[in-house]
Amino acid sequence: MSFADTYRGKRVLVTGHTGFKGSWLCEWLLSLGADVTGFALAPATTPALFDQLGLSGRLRHVLGDVRDLSAVRRVIDETKPEFVFHLAAQPLVRLSYDQPVETYAVNIMGTVNVLEAMRLASRPCIVVSITTDKCYENKEWVHSYREEDPLGGYDPYSSSKGAAELVIASYRRSYFSGPESKVKLASVRAGNVIGGGDWALDRIVPDCIRALKRAEAIPVRNKIATRPWQHVLEPLSGYLWLGACLANPQLSSFSAQLPSGFNFGPALSSNRAVADLVQEILKHWPGRWDDKSDPKAVHEAKLLNLATDKAYHFLNWSPVWPFAETIAQTATWYRQADSAATDIRPLTSGQIQAYTQAAQVLGLRWAA
Repeated sequence: MSFADTYRGKRVLVTGHTGFKGSWLCEWLLSLGADVTGFALAPATTPALFDQLGLSGRLRHVLGDVRDLSAVRRVIDETKPEFVFHLAAQPLVRLSYDQPVETYAVNIMGTVNVLEAMRLASRPCIVVSITTDKCYENKEWVHSYREEDPLGGYDPYSSSKGAAELVIASYRRSYFSGPESKVKLASVRAGNVIGGGDWALDRIVPDCIRALKRAEAIPVRNKIATRPWQHVLEPLSGYLWLGACLANPQLSSFSAQLPSGFNFGPALSSNRAVADLVQEILKHWPGRWDDKSDPKAVHEAKLLNLATDKAYHFLNWSPVWPFAETIAQTATWYRQADSAATDIRPLTSGQIQAYTQAAQVLGLRWAA
């Protein structure tokens, strides 16, 4: 059974569909034949991948705020989703220092509202709630974080995601557990996601692309920080396959344990310093970079890795593209998209197809 067998013709609600990851997810779901509804604020950037892909005319596009419980209940009652992927969030660490109240409201109460709306709707549904690798209490140690490690977070963004994980676990235990439960709820934690179409401020890849397009030096704030870099399609394949396994228990020998938390990260060889990432990008788009380290800058983690053993054993999931290929695909997207003659949709769907074909070569079950 592949993704298409699970999602074809199914009603899928994606919160945060106007964002970077949400747009890629919607593009993939549409290619699988899903009946997609998106619920989110308007795109936060110009340009925005959502607009570049013309998604507003290709799915049910509902503008709304996850902080508004009545609006969340309304879209769920009207859509009657069979799957919910909850991505809506304030996703930026540095912005969370400037807007802590908004960050906590969106990331914690937004999650509460989605789960509460599902509880009140009392309909059969698979819910996959997206948080982040930064939900863990980061000890700056070299070993990778596992799903059972303590939650925490230094900055408002990270701590808000740790709190969201507690909310998810509480709703699962209180309302969505046992054979009588109509809702199956899992949370997912991804590493540092990159790929074409991310235009956010204060993210290293968009910062690189903006500087390179202007023929300026790339400003690098934290060259020694190590992150688990992965292409956006890596975690999305995990989210979709986890949803498929929750809907079809025969796909996993561990079906009773799937409503839980899962890490989706790259191979250990993709845990690289920011400087390595920038140098790899410059192989595909020549330019230069400047060290803009600031000892007075707000705190950001220096070392963060994810263990994905659980996803491998429970789901037969593993990452597909190594570090060099991830950067090559990302740089290729931006360079081709920079041409006025390039249609973004075939470029984006072509990368989804290439990723799926690479997964087939590896024998991953979701790509069969």
